[in-house]
Amino acid sequence: MILTILAIILILFFGIGLYNANKLKNIHIQTTVNINADIQTIFDNVLYLKNFPKWSPFYEVDPTQKIEVKGNDGEVGAQFHWNGNNGKDLGYQEIKEIKPLEYIKMECDIQKPFKANPTFEYSFSNLGNMVKVTQDFDLKSGLVDSFFMWLFGAKKNMEKMNERGMELLKANSEK
Repeated sequence: MILTILAIILILFFGIGLYNANKLKNIHIQTTVNINADIQTIFDNVLYLKNFPKWSPFYEVDPTQKIEVKGNDGEVGAQFHWNGNNGKDLGYQEIKEIKPLEYIKMECDIQKPFKANPTFEYSFSNLGNMVKVTQDFDLKSGLVDSFFMWLFGAKKNMEKMNERGMELLKANSEK
């Protein structure tokens, strides 16, 4: 009887987990902020990877991480490499597309603490004396990775980090 109950509980847990994990196979998070600064300043804060530590929520959490910009900063192909959390966080992001004062696309190659390849797309538009910045984050994962993301509430953490990054971009740009 006890084994039957435990089996039913496990089946329910994994069934609910797989159902929810299936919804996390394609994560899209959109974050928008209005910034009271000129569009060139804001665009440059995102475009030039040397500026990333000023508004990165990841750098805020781990300011001792080792960082390096490779390639021609501010151009397609430039990369921002990081190694943090005593070697437990490792990866880089690369500028893939630029439309001056309108759009920047970056792709990440995360090797640790897990393997992932999210993309970040930034759109910029003037709103009178403000600039609207929209960040679109996309991550595609397999079912097993999605199951663990569901289990540990990873999407909520991603949403919080993206929101914090946009807050820091705003604060840094309005200086």
